Amino acid sequence: MEKSNEKIKMPNDRIFSLDIGTRTVVGVIGQQDEEKYRVTHYEIMEHPSRAMFDGQIHDIEKVVKVVEKVKIQLEEKSGYLLDQVSIAAAGRALKTQMVSVERNLDYTKTIDKDIIDQIEMEAIQLAQKELEKKLDFSDSRYYCVGYTVSNYYLDSSVITTPMGHRGNQLGIDVIATFLPHIVVDSLYTVMDRVGLEVINLTLEPIAAINIAIPENLRLLNLALVDVGAGTSDIALTKDGTVVSYGMVSKAGDMITENLSREYLLDFDTAENMKVNLSANDTVDFCDIVGIQHNIPSEEVVSRIDETISKLCKSISDTIIEFNGRAPSAVFCIGGGSQIPGFTDKLSEYLELPSERVVMKSTRDLKNIEFDTVPLDGPEYITPVGIGFTALKNRESDFLQILVNEKPIRLFNSKELYVSDALVLVGYNARNLISCRGQALEFYINEEKQSVYGEYGEAAQIYVNGVLANLNTKLKNKDSIYIEQAMPGKAGKAVLKDVVRKNNKVSLNGTDVDLIKDIRVNDEMVDFDYDIDMGDKIFIDKIENLHQLIELYQIETDYMTFKVNGEYKTMDYELNHGDIIETVVAKETVRSNRENDSIDVEMDIVEDLVMESYVYQVVVNGDVIDVKSQEKMIFVDIFNYIDFDRSKSNGILELKLNGNRANYTDALKNGDVIEIGWR
Repeated sequence: MEKSNEKIKMPNDRIFSLDIGTRTVVGVIGQQDEEKYRVTHYEIMEHPSRAMFDGQIHDIEKVVKVVEKVKIQLEEKSGYLLDQVSIAAAGRALKTQMVSVERNLDYTKTIDKDIIDQIEMEAIQLAQKELEKKLDFSDSRYYCVGYTVSNYYLDSSVITTPMGHRGNQLGIDVIATFLPHIVVDSLYTVMDRVGLEVINLTLEPIAAINIAIPENLRLLNLALVDVGAGTSDIALTKDGTVVSYGMVSKAGDMITENLSREYLLDFDTAENMKVNLSANDTVDFCDIVGIQHNIPSEEVVSRIDETISKLCKSISDTIIEFNGRAPSAVFCIGGGSQIPGFTDKLSEYLELPSERVVMKSTRDLKNIEFDTVPLDGPEYITPVGIGFTALKNRESDFLQILVNEKPIRLFNSKELYVSDALVLVGYNARNLISCRGQALEFYINEEKQSVYGEYGEAAQIYVNGVLANLNTKLKNKDSIYIEQAMPGKAGKAVLKDVVRKNNKVSLNGTDVDLIKDIRVNDEMVDFDYDIDMGDKIFIDKIENLHQLIELYQIETDYMTFKVNGEYKTMDYELNHGDIIETVVAKETVRSNRENDSIDVEMDIVEDLVMESYVYQVVVNGDVIDVKSQEKMIFVDIFNYIDFDRSKSNGILELKLNGNRANYTDALKNGDVIEIGWR
């Protein structure tokens, strides 16, 4: 009976994980069964050619084909539709940063998960800043793929977990591990090509140590060394926690390459030869010339002894660098650790007894069970550990976010905002702020003038099509779209708008233009001229009442003039909007009956002769002499000082003789006036 081709969705208690190694791709389906992790299905497939180097994807298309085959095979075996996956990055160019952070607390409140999450995220961000500062990077090229809390401190005392406690200050020591974007981005690209959603991303040494060294063993100072094909990843434990991660860019491939040179072999033949060294007493192979060989394994090992020593020395040096000294014991995993003599040489360089440097295989793991033929060997610790870690820490994955259709990943701190995503993509904050258009600047009679540009439109931020802001919280698969702020239109003006609108008076009910002549840059222009930046405008205008009367040839012998209802002398300086009236003296006609003649006697209006008021006042420390035809009030002083009230710089403050003043306060000779902004 044929197996049905119809696939069902995988239950939530199971997880599909992939270990994309330099040499092979291992897919595992597992599930949590009480305290144990049960492997129900697995598939192993080698890369047909070298698509990866040192744990990093180089040929995406080749890797996609292998991953797709592994996925299809597992779907056939399990009957599940695989659309989600957990993966791990190999650790190439791995960087580790240790930081300490302290935060003051409200003693009346108990410490909850939110507080712990916040301080851990703060520590991760600090670690990234310190790392980039140390590496002299101006942007965020590295981001966190895993972190371990070494210690919590409550009021300066070490505490296992602060959850539920109260205190004045919470401290934390964190060791955070970072990878360059390119390493993780290539993994996500492959997963996307085969239709898999990444639900958990971790680091291979984190996955390996989670399954190989249980927490109850981490009180000891132990080292886990994962010798893969391209890299050797290191994790160190002490005092109950993982205290450091390291990476050596030397691993099994350097042994393979050495064999290839020694025996004139292609890479694949040399790789097979290396794998069989520990399993057989002799190895059979054919070199590139076509000669068949059968050589004792011991002899082959002696030919590559120097290369094995170099690898072990590099691993030993890195362990001591990160640990400060040799650890109490070393567990070796990964295919490269099976090379004959590897553990013995490593123990020599670390100056440890040989029994304390051992190879650890999946058969040694007490918390792992197989529903099928067991995966047996140290090379399968990490593939199994990826799924184990994903089930253990399902909430500690990455958020996949789109920012203006650009995909990014944010480490899930449970309190991620739009602002965090914009920081990661390097979004320029200035593009969020609206600004006025460029001001038009020009000169009128050598006095600088400005016409401000219009206000622009503020940036609009949308999350999943709904209007949001920088403080909007994010969740997985959110899509952020930003319409950047638009600057306002530049200032513009037509000549008639800047000269006519402020240069008109009313003379006996008729509007009179005070402008006599206008030139722009020494050329005659019409009033519809569009002013350009930097234009020099010269205006010849009627300045005072005398010039106005003279220009319009008004008889002044028996006339006097009112401006805005008050009598003014001929030297009165005209202002825009002034209302001017001519006033004829009264005629008294007296009849002379004797000669029948008419004498005309002009009686000057009684209040034609006006008093003058002379003031000497102090304004902002300067002595000012003022002659006025009427009694002055406080607001009149603005006609005699250079102070622009139209351009606000705060709150206008007025004082008269040290006291707060009103515009209508009467002035007297000797007053002290203070005017300013606050």
